[in-house]
Amino acid sequence: MNNHRFIISGGGTGGHIFPALSIAEGLQKRLPDAEILFVGAEGKMEMEKVPAAGFKIIGLPVAGFHRGEILRNLLFLPKLLTSLWKARTVVKNFKPDCVIGVGGYASGPVLKVATRMGIPTLLQEQNSYAGVTNKLLGKKASKICVAYQNMERFFPKEKIVFTGNPIRKGLEGLEGKREEAFQFFGLDSTLPVILVVGGSLGARTLNRGIRSKLSLIRESGVQFLWQSGKFYYQELKQELAQNPAGNVHLLEFIQRMDLAFAAADLVISRAGAGTISELCVLGMPAILVPSPNVAEDHQTANARALADQGAAVLLRDDEVEVKLVEDALALVKDQPRLKSLSLEMKKMGTPNATNDIVAVIVSLLKDKNG
Repeated sequence: MNNHRFIISGGGTGGHIFPALSIAEGLQKRLPDAEILFVGAEGKMEMEKVPAAGFKIIGLPVAGFHRGEILRNLLFLPKLLTSLWKARTVVKNFKPDCVIGVGGYASGPVLKVATRMGIPTLLQEQNSYAGVTNKLLGKKASKICVAYQNMERFFPKEKIVFTGNPIRKGLEGLEGKREEAFQFFGLDSTLPVILVVGGSLGARTLNRGIRSKLSLIRESGVQFLWQSGKFYYQELKQELAQNPAGNVHLLEFIQRMDLAFAAADLVISRAGAGTISELCVLGMPAILVPSPNVAEDHQTANARALADQGAAVLLRDDEVEVKLVEDALALVKDQPRLKSLSLEMKKMGTPNATNDIVAVIVSLLKDKNG
């Protein structure tokens, strides 16, 4: 086999982009001659992150459908039709051997066109609750790689392969990095560390929850490593300048997530599929606060799957300002509970997800050529 060509389509959030990049790198490792083209949505973060990782990307004008918002949906159909036409042109010209969809607006038109043209397609469903687009695409996809059990309620059982979700490069192992992490972030190695991450753009509720309890945090004897996201950073930075808290380390965005995880005794996070996969592989104790602003409330389903196994603590979004900081401070000092959460979390990890997904793709190529 040589000169294999692949299109990887999707994006919108880091939860879609990081797995996509991991799959691309896995394909290059398995098939050194592989040519890979990404297709994303114009104006979304994949248009920046993918080229930064060294891959070419083409953008489609596709946008999401917003229930109950008539004005915002006026351009939905024209953008969809334009995206289908452009996707057909891209697929026809690039001639991929396989098309991989990772979720996000762009994956719909690209996978739909590919299946119509008889090209093998693989769908990577990261969540425990499949969205409308992926459920439709799953009917025609060649294979569907999933990260949770019991996904046959959304997809044809014979197409499903349990692989788990790929994690970001550099998070494979944290052994021996704790001392480096404390030095990197300027942390006190004698105090516990709670890592707060709400995604690259930030999470308003998590930020409010921490902000409302700064006086309690100052007296807690616990350090907070707090990624606020770019939308909230300047305002929070100004507040901390006026009312300093030496044990609160505020950052707009954490580039070295490996070191952040290495330093943390407990993680507070949203419940996106990518983040959960990383927490599982690393065995990180976590309080998960599902975002209520996502399709089909899939983050609650993600978090519930872990909480039911005793692998994480689930806290509702509307409980954050009252309970989050108090619960986190109590938990980070409860070593037996932290150890139990870590062990159960680790059991749910899938460290070989990227290689397993690549193996499924290679099997599709063999079926096609056979």
